[in-house]
Amino acid sequence: MIKITKFGGSSVANATQFEKVKNIINADSGRRFVVVSSAGKANSEDNKITDLLYLCHAHIEYHVDYHNIFEIIKKRFLDIKKDLKLNIPIEAELNEIEEKVPDMSIDELVSRGEYITSKMMANYLGFPFVDAKDVIRLNYDGSIDFPTTEQQLIRIVRTHDRFVIPGFYGTTADGSIKVMSRGGSDITGSILAKCLKADLYENWTDVSGFLMADPRIVKNPKPIKKITYAELRELSYMGASVLHEDAVFPVKEANIPINILNTNDPFAKGTIILDNIPPEENDSRITGIAGKKGFAAITLYKKHMPEAVGFFRKCLAVFEKFGISVEHLPSGIDSISMIVHEKDVKNCIYDIIAELREKAEPDDIKYISDISLIATVGRNMSRKIGTSGKLFTALGKNNINVKVMIQAFDEINILVGVSTEDFDNAIRAIYNTFVN
Repeated sequence: MIKITKFGGSSVANATQFEKVKNIINADSGRRFVVVSSAGKANSEDNKITDLLYLCHAHIEYHVDYHNIFEIIKKRFLDIKKDLKLNIPIEAELNEIEEKVPDMSIDELVSRGEYITSKMMANYLGFPFVDAKDVIRLNYDGSIDFPTTEQQLIRIVRTHDRFVIPGFYGTTADGSIKVMSRGGSDITGSILAKCLKADLYENWTDVSGFLMADPRIVKNPKPIKKITYAELRELSYMGASVLHEDAVFPVKEANIPINILNTNDPFAKGTIILDNIPPEENDSRITGIAGKKGFAAITLYKKHMPEAVGFFRKCLAVFEKFGISVEHLPSGIDSISMIVHEKDVKNCIYDIIAELREKAEPDDIKYISDISLIATVGRNMSRKIGTSGKLFTALGKNNINVKVMIQAFDEINILVGVSTEDFDNAIRAIYNTFVN
């Protein structure tokens, strides 16, 4: 069995966490290909190495001395080396990086956190180290060049039956190092899983999988044992961020399960993410609840709107002109609402309204701010009559007014918009109705 095993920043934050990783790797012979993030926070007062490297770059940009920041980075790595008694000459590499900081691109500089952490982990595990720059090929737009990446991986696997590789970065065709978006080590793991045709992608972090709701809002929410890729996408978009949402695509295409696991509680089963889950395996009506604050709605009213050919296009063209993404587009017989991030329109809302009046010629326009969106997600909702009614009854009983409601034909997600002041109460009301 081939398992791709990825460890996040909290899992490699100090020597104690390195030891936990080694125990996990040694417990299963299938864990032969290990992806490592940059060392994260060892405690609440600590800093992520990646953040410190970005700070070094900012110091260079503003002509401020960066050496004090880099000394903190060096100390973190050297403390881990000392505590684990590693026999790797990491000091020389750190000194060389420090000297080259002013001449490095920002991508190369911030990638050094993963690079050094992975070299140390490889030394500690007794595994070969493989640099991501020699494996992961990225296109100039940041997308993955899978054919080239797969060829390079196959070449390396011919000589190494196990290895440690840094996450988060790769190289473009000209050899320049390019990083992925933050949390990109999750993506590296999924790339390896797809290219090596793995049986399972294990993503080790500091939580035991997904919970059905935010524990800061709902007390002791139940864990999600199994979830589909589609449900995960819906919840991740709405803020349930345990896994980088772009990590889903490569493994979904190859139908490879993902297991979200906890480095600090390795015997917990975590959450399994699959393409399809038989209905009999989970009887629950909903899978999870997640939400986001900070939305606004611009609603246009026009008599006989269905007969006004091109009306939607004219409206959307205005938002495109201002470079604003329309997140949702609920409509009625004579109205249409554009749901957008409030921060995106804050400084130009009057210009947008003026442009909409000119281009679309509506009878009226209303702008409503301070909206929060809540997603109730579940693959079984479509098979159980009355889910929407039950949800709205729960909100009504708790005196929560629904400003907008959106549900796609696949019936996997019911999205409601409420006032931000009702956000927490709405999530608790939905959870208590469907779960407790």
